[in-house]
Amino acid sequence: MPRGLIIKALSGFYYVEEEQSKKVYKCRGRGVFRNQNITPLVGDDVTFQIEANDQGYVTKLDKRKNVLVRPSIANVDQVLLVFSVKSPDFNQVLLDRFLAVIESRFIEPIIILSKMDLIKEKEIESFVNYYASIGYKIVKTSKSDKRSIQNVCEILEDKISVLAGQSGVGKSSLLNAINPAFELNTDDISKALGRGKHTTRHVELYKVGNGLVADTPGFSSLDFRELEIDVLVLAQSFVDYFELSSNCKYRGCLHINEPKCAVKAKLNNDFVYDNRYNNYKNFHEEIKNQKVIYK
Repeated sequence: MPRGLIIKALSGFYYVEEEQSKKVYKCRGRGVFRNQNITPLVGDDVTFQIEANDQGYVTKLDKRKNVLVRPSIANVDQVLLVFSVKSPDFNQVLLDRFLAVIESRFIEPIIILSKMDLIKEKEIESFVNYYASIGYKIVKTSKSDKRSIQNVCEILEDKISVLAGQSGVGKSSLLNAINPAFELNTDDISKALGRGKHTTRHVELYKVGNGLVADTPGFSSLDFRELEIDVLVLAQSFVDYFELSSNCKYRGCLHINEPKCAVKAKLNNDFVYDNRYNNYKNFHEEIKNQKVIYK
């Protein structure tokens, strides 16, 4: 049987690109997946059978190396977190939430700052310097700046990537700037609500050079309960705190009430760090209040 990659899922169909010919077949999933409570996802490597009219059935899924729930996609190499610096304003709370989720899945996050043409660089400099200092790659972009778009293309090469972020930050605009032939639908920010309209309705992989990238539906929150992240995983997913934790008095320090905590000792010296700690505390409290039961 032929093998391929699911590049789009829409209305119960899976569009599978055959690995040799690169031809795309419109497939259904076999009933065995429903019986096993398994849903094929974009990014899955699959075995499928071809029937009439270039349609077929997905018969087997390969083992996945990772899965993201929102968006629903498998086997991701990296997630490009697209955050606008203006319209909507830069959102550190949401950035820290996204970073924690992606780190918990052991996937590399890359921070893409969009709409840089709308501000002066010094307005975002403190945030850029801090997140770069803890090891995150940051790319500043504007859809009219061809060099910044080329920088993104280089990052996408030979990878399966996901563009994620809240509505209106410019994910689809960025992909259109990379390749105008994509013709992805975009909408302006609602002045009344301060956020964008949801223009992407499904997950689909697009070719960029030798890489594949998925534009995803925008969303403004992530539920830690849905993602099965507990307080210990949260602490480990804040990479700067994880590095400092070896200097905490107690092993497994959660950096909340414990004495002689190296994370808390750094407070009141940098407002970006302090904001990040407040976000961490709020996430910690959110998870505790959810009383998550883990499998």
